[in-house]
Amino acid sequence: MDHFRLRSLPLAVRLAIVCVCGVLGIGLSASLQHMRWHYEKRDERAGFTLDDVRGAYHGMRSISPLRQALERGHPPAMPLADRDALLDWLLGKKDAAGNRPKEGNPKLSTDFDNLDLGERAPAEIMRANCLSCHGRGATDPIAKTYPLEFWDDVKAISFSREINPTDPKKLAISIHAHALSLGTMLVVIAGLFWCTGWPRRLVGWVTFLAAAGLLADFAGQLASRAWEPGIYLIVAGGALGNGLMALMLVGISADVLRPAKTPSA
Repeated sequence: MDHFRLRSLPLAVRLAIVCVCGVLGIGLSASLQHMRWHYEKRDERAGFTLDDVRGAYHGMRSISPLRQALERGHPPAMPLADRDALLDWLLGKKDAAGNRPKEGNPKLSTDFDNLDLGERAPAEIMRANCLSCHGRGATDPIAKTYPLEFWDDVKAISFSREINPTDPKKLAISIHAHALSLGTMLVVIAGLFWCTGWPRRLVGWVTFLAAAGLLADFAGQLASRAWEPGIYLIVAGGALGNGLMALMLVGISADVLRPAKTPSA
């Protein structure tokens, strides 16, 4: 038995369905942009990356790239005294027991080019040991991506970061709003998609994968606070669920704009 098809409806109704699909598509696009703007500074660095998602849902602690480079012996030719001076500047000087202050160096920015430190100022040490490679006029294309000529350059790679995940109450509010709205939206889109002329197997699998993606997304949001791999469920599930809903909207619009089948004589 043939099923009801949207393109059997009057032209005005089919055009209305296309308009509704456009509205829902705009909503999905705006949701994606909002997510980028909302989370892109979560890791305290420009650009939307996986660390933004990790920081928001799991929390993270990352060591500053400058500290990592110094502790692994980069650059190899730097004198040990200079390396120790830079680590003291980054982390605070050790006490008699060899422990550094938990809060690090509160004068990180002011000590960078402190005239009172003379040649032991971090800016002078970097000028002597680092700028041959990490300057804007350097020839090494990789080293040039981390210039160390000015404080604004150095600041971007000097601070370690500890990011706490979203408060559980705020997360519950977010899931409450988005799970119900996206779940209901999928039901509507899937119902319209079922009433198109696309192959039944294709319709069934696309609908299933979209629903599974949304489930993975929200399950990941709940689990990732204690289970870090949950962030991959958020990213993969969200991309799959929302991407397939957008694809279904395109499929619905394309189908209803096709001419309706006329009954055979």
